[in-house]
Amino acid sequence: MTKRLQVLVDDSELKEIQRAARRHRQSVAEWVRGALRTVRLAEAGRPTADKLQALHRATAHSFPTGSIDEMLADIERGYSGTP
Repeated sequence: MTKRLQVLVDDSELKEIQRAARRHRQSVAEWVRGALRTVRLAEAGRPTADKLQALHRATAHSFPTGSIDEMLADIERGYSGTP
């Protein structure tokens, strides 16, 4: 079921919205629904499956590394500027 939503905007804001809708070759209603959907999804965060997929891709790589002591020593040498 769909519901009507009324939003009041000033003239200049409406003109900007109309221009944006025209650029996207959409009606104002389509453009507003899309904009609201985009914001709603962004605030909800990425779906768990997307996060797990990113984690899987990141852990699939194998890079050379050393022990934690070696890595910390390398970092300290970088801070001090000594080779």
